[in-house]
Amino acid sequence: MSDTETEQSQDQEGLGAAGSQLSTAPQEDTGTLPGLGVIGWVRWFWRQLTSMRVALLLLLLLSLGAIPGSLIPQTGADASKVEAFRAAHTTLAPVYDKLGLFHVYSSVWFSAIYILLFVSLIGCIVPRTWQFVGQLRGRPPGAPRRLDRLPAYTTWRTTADPEQVRADALALLKKRRFRAHTAGDAVAAEKGYLRELGNLAFHIALIVLLIAFASGQLFKSDGTKLVVEGDGFSNALPMYDDFKSGSLFRNDDLVPFSFDLKDFKGTYELSGPNRGTPRTFEAKIDYSVGADGRTRAKTVQVNQPLKIDDSKVYLVSHGYAPVITVRDGKGEVVYKDAVPLLPLDGNVTSQGVIKVMDGYHDAKGRYDQLGIRAFFLPTYGGGASVLSQFPALLNPVLNLEPYHGDLGVNSGLPQSVYQLDKKHMTGFKDDQGKQLRANLKPGQTMKLPGGAGTVTFEKDVKEWAGFQIVQEPGGAWALGGAITAILGLAASLFIQRRRIWVRAVRGADGVTVVEMAGLGRSESAKVPEELGDLAGTLYDRAPGAPDTHEDVSHAVPAEGAEQ
Repeated sequence: MSDTETEQSQDQEGLGAAGSQLSTAPQEDTGTLPGLGVIGWVRWFWRQLTSMRVALLLLLLLSLGAIPGSLIPQTGADASKVEAFRAAHTTLAPVYDKLGLFHVYSSVWFSAIYILLFVSLIGCIVPRTWQFVGQLRGRPPGAPRRLDRLPAYTTWRTTADPEQVRADALALLKKRRFRAHTAGDAVAAEKGYLRELGNLAFHIALIVLLIAFASGQLFKSDGTKLVVEGDGFSNALPMYDDFKSGSLFRNDDLVPFSFDLKDFKGTYELSGPNRGTPRTFEAKIDYSVGADGRTRAKTVQVNQPLKIDDSKVYLVSHGYAPVITVRDGKGEVVYKDAVPLLPLDGNVTSQGVIKVMDGYHDAKGRYDQLGIRAFFLPTYGGGASVLSQFPALLNPVLNLEPYHGDLGVNSGLPQSVYQLDKKHMTGFKDDQGKQLRANLKPGQTMKLPGGAGTVTFEKDVKEWAGFQIVQEPGGAWALGGAITAILGLAASLFIQRRRIWVRAVRGADGVTVVEMAGLGRSESAKVPEELGDLAGTLYDRAPGAPDTHEDVSHAVPAEGAEQ
């Protein structure tokens, strides 16, 4: 992509080298037809591909192509949403499949746009870079024969010697950070190379961003893990609750580390309009890197992840895990564990399932399985309230709804640990023949009918933290490329490349005639203003002859020159 700015033909006429190479933007010949033969067509296609028009078009198409990837469920992000969309839109789904809209970023058409943009940028940058290097190694071109034809021009007569005027002009321009040298009877100076450098940096940064994005998509991994206080996690594929990765990712690419959740702390606003809003949300962990790494302590907070090489461990959610003890008909403990429950609202009203799959026997000693639906309120409001009134543990109540029978775990079909399939389950009945339900406070016990056992809500209520473990190589390159692109674009927009010439020659009457002119890449008031300031300073060093009345406090545009 190139930011071509065509100079007006009248500005260029007669300037020669003085008006050339003010940028590295290639001239685009839109009217030239390709020559005969394959080579002619290849050259024509290459010129079109590396032109600004095509590059902008490809960038626009890439942006438009990313829109369906944001609006339509993607297989790589959430396969369940894709299946739900297929079920709800039986007509659109086959069309989306053919167009690859369920996997936009790996589709053929999106990859083609991506690769063509990549090639277009490289094809534009390489020749411009060599041209820019050549300009840096060279010198500003000498003054044109007719300085009065330039857009910004001024002149006056002085009694100072021409050599002294040129020496003063050279020193002044160098002091103003111009690249300057004496060429014949004039001083040639140029400034604003950072504009082209910023332009090239912007385009190179775009390539870096494309590469970083591609590597991030191909080699990334993203998984989640729910960890209860006192438990731990090891960065291995079987340990994840949910995991997805790029097409070139391998299991060996996982960064080896592990951590234990020591404590989770959450505090909330107790009053006012923001009551219930989190104030503190942090997880204290001990982690180690590698098999023999030493253990280190770390507090993970929202937007302050644990960083280990290319992996980042984010704290994304939290909830409660009441400790439940289940005894069978003989009074033996068959289950005791903290049961993570999933929040339903901002006050952490939670629900889940307690599944006792092994070891349980009913009052008659027969093997059975238990499934207990659990509904947890951290702050019970009393009465018929079914929702928590506050997210903290101010008045915790656990509602239990027990069932017995076949949980279906031996069928080989996967099932959620947070849902209960009651197809082959029978509910326990209370004295009135209704489904047994009980509200328990910490330390209370619910008895199952017929001596089938007990369920105890222990006083210990643990908390759990949900972590997202992201491994996305190229993130640092993407950040660096984005910052470079912004700085480069700012330089190309706000810095103007311009040239100044100062000619001093002795006239026929023996009085020195000083001419100053400036030329910029585009129409701007900066060049005349800067020329006027330079002319005023130089005029103080080489004041006008007694018979001259020219006002050189500002640059005067040449008559007939375009502004």
